[in-house]
Amino acid sequence: MAGRGTNPSTHDAVPRAGTTTKASTEQNPNLPKEIRGIHVTMGLASLSGKLAQYISLKDEGLNTIELDVKDESGAVAFRSPDAPLASAVGAAGNFYKPAEVADQVHADHLYLIGRIAVFEDPVLSARRPEMAIQRSDGSPWLSGGLGWTNEYDKRVWNYNVSIAKVAAKAGFDEIQFDYARFPSDGPISSAVWPGKRNEPESVTIDRFLAYATKQLKPFGVRVSVDVFGLAATNNLGIGQSPGKMARIVDAIYPMVYPSHFGPGQYGLPDPQAVPGTTVGYALNDFATQMHGKKADLVAWLQDFSWQGRPFTLSDVQDEVLAVRRSGARGFLLWNAMGTYTPGALQPAGSNTAVG
Repeated sequence: MAGRGTNPSTHDAVPRAGTTTKASTEQNPNLPKEIRGIHVTMGLASLSGKLAQYISLKDEGLNTIELDVKDESGAVAFRSPDAPLASAVGAAGNFYKPAEVADQVHADHLYLIGRIAVFEDPVLSARRPEMAIQRSDGSPWLSGGLGWTNEYDKRVWNYNVSIAKVAAKAGFDEIQFDYARFPSDGPISSAVWPGKRNEPESVTIDRFLAYATKQLKPFGVRVSVDVFGLAATNNLGIGQSPGKMARIVDAIYPMVYPSHFGPGQYGLPDPQAVPGTTVGYALNDFATQMHGKKADLVAWLQDFSWQGRPFTLSDVQDEVLAVRRSGARGFLLWNAMGTYTPGALQPAGSNTAVG
């Protein structure tokens, strides 16, 4: 997904362009049978009483909070002596205390996922250009004005894992890696990767995920990864191979926003006009690739309007119904502004899905 910013549609998604998977054998006792959750930014979580407002959505069916730990701007939500480089490069903030957040969420019996945007990192790439994707002169290479860190550099791996470990030790139930990929746009021909290995991009990303999973498992957390909505349908050339990833992580979260599928995808003239159908086709491709693997399939769903076109409760309900028909483990709603449609989180059997 492109940059997120404040646009409610932006996530790590490709620009416009069911079968049940085997559940992980390592289940967190807080893990819901069906995940019904929302994304919360670190900025929103820092506002007095705001996290409590989101937690109160449990009365509508919410059982999961996905909270930014490190976002695509390179910001880290907290300072910790166990992640010293985040403070040294000026990435660490004081948005929340991770242990306090974990206690608050768990007090209401909700599942807590910590999101870490990995390789798109304007802060680390600018402050430590030796760890960045570079131009030929050694300066940071930019995609849309944003710097990326080097997917081959184990120092970058350790930086992100050190931050993840702080959240894991604080009590987060799951660490979810986003932007675990190579860039999808920008002047790729001018990009230089110091230490580049002669291997497919997917092998590099899988090596990172395997390393991170091994480092995090002693803390009792599940490990998951976000992927593009078309990653199971097309080879996107960015290192995301769901079938291979599903052997490594506990869950894969495809971002199947109907507005981000171009006209003609899956033979649909307008994928956003039939959101449930679009989500169903995409998830079927993921279920096929992931069949028999250990990872759960959980969908990121659109809960935002796109380019002036309203996205309604009925549209979200269509998406949710498609998730349930696919056999996936559940869904998370995405809205970068943190504004979610009332009624969208209702458990199966309690809402009236259309289509």
